Amino acid sequence: MSKPKILIVDDDPDLRRALRLRLRANNYDTVHAPDGYSAIAVAQKEHPDLILLDLGLPAGDGFVVLERLQNIDSLAGVPVVVLTARDPQNNEERALKGGAAAFFQKPVDNTELLDVIRASLTDSRTPGIRPS
Repeated sequence: MSKPKILIVDDDPDLRRALRLRLRANNYDTVHAPDGYSAIAVAQKEHPDLILLDLGLPAGDGFVVLERLQNIDSLAGVPVVVLTARDPQNNEERALKGGAAAFFQKPVDNTELLDVIRASLTDSRTPGIRPS
């Protein structure tokens, strides 16, 4: 059985590297995109099992990327977990209503993130997971 593939969409190369190392240590394959524009292209090419999406991206706001992903038939069922430094008060509800499976404010607790990733991959039909 192949490892689940996770697309990391974030403009911070240090964070992408840290996430990649953590995910690979937990038996996930990873691909990445540094901006909103390439996120769509990489997602269509790589067909990830889950997407980690920053909201504050160059070349395409994270909300625009989330909406576009939801409108591409082959990607519409892929769980999207939002990781952002933005204020959750103004963004969490919008992200979850927009189709995100979960919302995290950076910095992210790795254990919680891995738990949500596992849960999202197990049952991507359960929207609106909110880490404690």
